[in-house]
Amino acid sequence: MKSYIKPFLIAGIAAGCAACTDLDTPMDGQYVTFPDNEIAVSGEFADCYTYTRNEAWFGRNFWEAVFLSGDEAVGICLAGVYDDNGRYRDGSVHNFRPDLQGVGLMGDMLSGISYTNTRILNYGGADGKDPIVAPLRAIRAYYHFWNMELFGDVPILERPVEEGTPVERQPRADVARWIEQELLEVIPDLSEANDASTYSKPNKWMAEALLVKLYLNWGVYTNDITTVNGNTPNPKLDDCVKWCDELINSGIFEVGDGYRKKFYPDNGVHIKDFIYAIDFDPQVYGAGTWKYAGGTEMNRWWDFRKTGLLDVCTWGWTPKNSLAGIYILTPEAVDRFTLDGDERNEMIAVGEVKSYNSDFSVSDHTIQAFYDARHRNPYGPLYYKKDFEWANIALLDVGSEDDIENCMKGARLFKYPIRESDDNIWSRFQFNDIPVFRYADILLTKAECILRGATPTMGHTAASLMNEVRDCAHAPHVTGTPTLDELLDERSREFIMEPWRRNDLIRFGKFENCAEWKVRSNPTTMADVNKRLFPIPTGEINTNTNWKQNPGY
Repeated sequence: MKSYIKPFLIAGIAAGCAACTDLDTPMDGQYVTFPDNEIAVSGEFADCYTYTRNEAWFGRNFWEAVFLSGDEAVGICLAGVYDDNGRYRDGSVHNFRPDLQGVGLMGDMLSGISYTNTRILNYGGADGKDPIVAPLRAIRAYYHFWNMELFGDVPILERPVEEGTPVERQPRADVARWIEQELLEVIPDLSEANDASTYSKPNKWMAEALLVKLYLNWGVYTNDITTVNGNTPNPKLDDCVKWCDELINSGIFEVGDGYRKKFYPDNGVHIKDFIYAIDFDPQVYGAGTWKYAGGTEMNRWWDFRKTGLLDVCTWGWTPKNSLAGIYILTPEAVDRFTLDGDERNEMIAVGEVKSYNSDFSVSDHTIQAFYDARHRNPYGPLYYKKDFEWANIALLDVGSEDDIENCMKGARLFKYPIRESDDNIWSRFQFNDIPVFRYADILLTKAECILRGATPTMGHTAASLMNEVRDCAHAPHVTGTPTLDELLDERSREFIMEPWRRNDLIRFGKFENCAEWKVRSNPTTMADVNKRLFPIPTGEINTNTNWKQNPGY
């Protein structure tokens, strides 16, 4: 870090604005000398990272659009209750609309880029490349990555743009090359620290993991997205292995021993599997507002339906706040969690349901469902059904919530458990941090590259890398050489309800027709390869009238 900090412009640039400023042009305004220490710099840059913590961006809307569109879960309604204009159903069956809430992620990413650019402008020097802004350039590349990942052709924004000035979308391949160049430039200037000072912030390892993701999907980003299949050539496989090895050789990360505890509400910097995670802590970031929600709402959408009639929770205690219970697992996903001794199986609630104890381990207590909250007459144990009859499969409708049998349709996932005390204090918000890049992903990525033809290094084989990941969950070792399909199944077990299943399915050419329920509900949208990209949101099309809508919308 330099021994001086450039003057900070107090007047002239508003936080999050899109104003264009020439650094060489004198401006009227009040300047003060910014403190010359890392804490002050970190504080000044911190808001550039908070766009990952709001409702749309890694919040509820993100999961509806990105997670539900894979082959692991669907969002149901109960005779119209919680249909919410089809927002869960449409995300589940690839019926993405320009006004669908999750599709609005683009606006949050563009806002994050715009805000970050104002800080780079102030501190990055005339060319915006002073080493002090390396973490800002890394998070800006991260926002561009997700924008490109979800929407295809997007603008490359390296400086603030004056309001009203048209910006052009760039070809997806060019955006990928720009992200690559940005990351290669900033990695040498990023901190190698991996502790509380860098947790949930860009450091060297976060940027390297992002580069790994970019290279793993290089064939997707540089070819016609509608023609990508599991055999699409990828000239960056050896580069991907090289950067996987950088992370492996760092000696900082490990998969650890014990899978589920990584996702408990007390997770954080001590989880050595986390390369980059989003820090959700309502005590630090606040709760009760959507714009910068301090906690997550993960299990609220997975648990048992709770209204005035239903008064039970899978943790064995009565929740203070409502539980929607409208995400259920597909049978295909449930069937992957059957390896003998695999701790990951404990996340799947199917059949007769046991409660979790205070250590979040499955107890011997069978949960009794209280159907009538007024008389509290026990109906019997909860029994989640993997397979069942739909009331209306076209609407992903399981039937009226007045019948408890309907409320028990569908297996549930309990990966991010909530504490009773948190439910009482923080309403719907949880403390569970959400991992974005994990060391286990680096190992499985290297395994995939080897299976696709990359040169093996360090004595690793695809099987040895998969087995290192499985050892954490005490799952049985693979023998021989795994197939790509077996590796894809392993990725589902390991990263379920993390942000990568949609990405994986597209790379493998399996995004379409990916789950039987989804195909039955809407065969037209589920077969459409154009749905590999989201539509440009209505608000962005109205603002940028020079843009054209993505094909198929």
